[in-house]
Amino acid sequence: MKMLFLTMLGIANMLHAQEDIHTETVEYRDGDTVLEGFLAYNSSQNGTRPGVLVVHEWWGLNDYARKRAKQLAAMGYVAFALDMYGKGKVADNPQEARTYASELYADRQLMRRRAAAGLEVLVKNRLTDRRRVAAIGFCFGGSTALELARSGADLAGVVSFHGGLTTPNPEDAKNIKGPVLVLHGGDDPNVTKENVVAFWKEMQNAGVDWEINIYGGAVHAFTNPAAGNDKSRGAAYNEKAEKSAWKAMQDFFKQIFKE
Repeated sequence: MKMLFLTMLGIANMLHAQEDIHTETVEYRDGDTVLEGFLAYNSSQNGTRPGVLVVHEWWGLNDYARKRAKQLAAMGYVAFALDMYGKGKVADNPQEARTYASELYADRQLMRRRAAAGLEVLVKNRLTDRRRVAAIGFCFGGSTALELARSGADLAGVVSFHGGLTTPNPEDAKNIKGPVLVLHGGDDPNVTKENVVAFWKEMQNAGVDWEINIYGGAVHAFTNPAAGNDKSRGAAYNEKAEKSAWKAMQDFFKQIFKE
């Protein structure tokens, strides 16, 4: 009976927290480019709290990135889902998404600057504890979060969910200031074993505090239900891997934020 009561209490607290989640769109700029991000936090919570920057998949800032920001807010963080492409630029097909993402993959300085603009919005929010800020990203967003860390951004930690690991500037790993957690699908055709080994060497050579979790049977985009269930396409949802990866992120945050 006691266990049942505690379970019901936990569910009630979670639902209450969700009711108190404040969300808003935030317009900001990177030079002449107008961007529009998504901010989420628990309005019933007092004082400052750790901040988490959320970097979207190659589709752009869509409902999936917003959902993750709201989940983080319910966990007690200030979450800001940034915009890497520009206000209103959200792809609805792979060809368009590839075009948007390719521009930033080809210009890593632009990628870093665009991510840094989003980080600045989060850090300047009155509720964000500036000493405790992390970045997470999904697919293209994972690549971006890692590139932001390589730029020397003041981050307590970085988490990449099924993100790309390669970079034209591996020597910049020496600039990474906090721990790195990579959550990788073992059967991801977009990130090869050679890519993983190269990343391993990059982190090792730079003396980074890093960890990689590899989920057997998972392919690209394994955390997103919208990816479907057809593994033969190279991208598919994997519920078990998603839950394990999200739990790994939560444990990682408890460590880096000293919660």
